Amino acid sequence: MCSKSILTPIILKAKGNHYYKKLKTYEHFIAMLYCVVTGSTSLREIEAGLGIAQGKLNHLGIEYVPPRSTLSDGNKNCSSNIFRAIYDGLYEKYKPNFSDSTKISKVILQKLYLMNSTVFSFFKEILKTSGRYSMDGKKKGVIKKNTILDSVSLMPSFISFTAAAQSDQKIYKDINLIQGSYIVFDKGYNNYQAFLKFTQQGVFLDTRQKQNAVYTTVIEAMFYENNQTQTLKLRRIAWYDEKKDRCYEFITNNFEIDATMIAQLYQYRWKIELFFKKLKQNFPLQYFVGDNQNAIEIQIWMALIASLLLSVIHQQQKTKMAFSVFVTIIKLHLFNYISIGGLLGKYNKKKTIATTQISMFDDEYPPA
Repeated sequence: MCSKSILTPIILKAKGNHYYKKLKTYEHFIAMLYCVVTGSTSLREIEAGLGIAQGKLNHLGIEYVPPRSTLSDGNKNCSSNIFRAIYDGLYEKYKPNFSDSTKISKVILQKLYLMNSTVFSFFKEILKTSGRYSMDGKKKGVIKKNTILDSVSLMPSFISFTAAAQSDQKIYKDINLIQGSYIVFDKGYNNYQAFLKFTQQGVFLDTRQKQNAVYTTVIEAMFYENNQTQTLKLRRIAWYDEKKDRCYEFITNNFEIDATMIAQLYQYRWKIELFFKKLKQNFPLQYFVGDNQNAIEIQIWMALIASLLLSVIHQQQKTKMAFSVFVTIIKLHLFNYISIGGLLGKYNKKKTIATTQISMFDDEYPPA
């Protein structure tokens, strides 16, 4: 799934080996993939773990295990944008493998995006943050990951890293959605200038209304931009939840679709919260093996890549096994030659056992 033949074109396009020639990007990729899958907490653990399994790395095209000093330099000097490009390439390749099981119209679902942010903490104030001091007196830093999730694959289609102290609304300048798209987010992202931009681009928004919003029947927000007064009209929807005995208020720039659908689309936003939980539960980034922003971003990108690859395999196996259990089994058998299909066979509905060896490093997936 991420063999050298698959990754090489992506790496060459991103000029991966152009910036740091001492450590090839593919070797760097394998070392950091091992780091996030096994939960290694230091470069020493990565070097030792790969060193023990060196005899099993030949089929990956790795001639030697990079020492920790080389990995440290690579994490510092090799741009994290290269790993972003690798994620984007693998995401585009395996996106068709995912299917949806929601009641939302497929026409809308294929154009629906979910936006939210999460934070990762580390014991160094690398980025500007409101950090706190831990029991041992160390300053706790935080990096924020702003994410837009594709609602079909439930994998990120856009990611931006910022300092935790930076407002979520700063992300809007980097967002570019096609006409007819739907984007759902919480009220922390409310920005009327961004809403106007979405409206002009033909992008529909769905969010919660702030408690201090001023409105009549139709919300009209007036603000100054380029020395001109801009007026934005938004539709307000009140939806009553009988089970919780609570009324929810939403705003959108779509004046045509049913009010119930607006509520359902916002309810679907919970999927991105589950994605963050899934990522942090199975690839907990409690320890970073680098002490600079570039190294931290590389490790987060590798966690996303690992989650993507294992999600594809888990989806294709159609097993009832929980994803967290599946990841644990993969960690335990990372360097064992076993049939994943056979291992998961007893969990399958039809009790069928695959006879084909499946590897994360096959050239094609599923194998012919």
